[in-house]
Amino acid sequence: MLASKRSAGQKMSFEGKEYVIEELTEESFKGVEIALFSAGGSISKKYGPLAAAQGTIVVDNSSAFRMDEGVPLVVPEVNADAMSHIKLSNKKGALIANPNCSTIICLMAATPLHRHAKVKRMVVSTYQAASGAGAAAMAELELQTKEVLEGKEPTCNIFNRQYAFNLFSHNSPVTGNGYNEEEMKLVKETRKIWSDNDVKVTATCIRVPVMRAHAESINLQFETPLDEEKAREILSQAEGLIVIDDRAGNNFPTPLEVSKKDAVAVGRIRQDVSQEGNHGLDIFVCGDQIRKGAALNAVQIAELLL
Repeated sequence: MLASKRSAGQKMSFEGKEYVIEELTEESFKGVEIALFSAGGSISKKYGPLAAAQGTIVVDNSSAFRMDEGVPLVVPEVNADAMSHIKLSNKKGALIANPNCSTIICLMAATPLHRHAKVKRMVVSTYQAASGAGAAAMAELELQTKEVLEGKEPTCNIFNRQYAFNLFSHNSPVTGNGYNEEEMKLVKETRKIWSDNDVKVTATCIRVPVMRAHAESINLQFETPLDEEKAREILSQAEGLIVIDDRAGNNFPTPLEVSKKDAVAVGRIRQDVSQEGNHGLDIFVCGDQIRKGAALNAVQIAELLL
């Protein structure tokens, strides 16, 4: 376990065994076959290539290398073949990027349908939890909720605005085209993962006062017809997905149901009435973006190498 000098010497336990955290240095990766990076883009950019040069296969959770040509951007259930040329037996280092959490959750559900009928256009609206902004954001949401209920002014240090009982555009910087960086990640990463620069993707990303797990409303336009019954069958057989689609009981995926779980849930599977000839579907997806959207996906990538 590696971290900054500040954390060196601290102890952490994993599966009953205690480990001492070591300081990250340029010499840390000698003899290391696989390294899981989750320390932010600047650390990844400095140490990722260094580790790869020493023969380590780096699975990186930051955005540092996602759009780099030659670096596979991988969701194992979606495009494991993108990293098929990287093998431990080759004794060569490499970089593999973990996609953005919103992209992973979206494509877990959209890809099985894309394989069957080819997506021409995808419209994604996200409802993103506090945990996506870290432990401090979760703590502030909890504090603000108490403060607002007690009639006090809410503490606004993380987002500089009231989060409790409110929602707002995702807090990533807005780019020159009016989309924020989170939205553009969905656009660019989808094209790279699907190896399809022609697919049209647009997104609106919203931060909602939910503790954990992102939700996404996804509208799909297909090249060939796909009816909702066939779509439900495809999704029910897809790896890593569970279908929650009870119309009679009005029971569909919720963030609470998927929190701290590996599977992504999909429901609200219905024909898009604005499109002719069964060329459109609407679905609703929920996934724990800390689990499948980050940690689990990285571990699954590492497992593919073993």
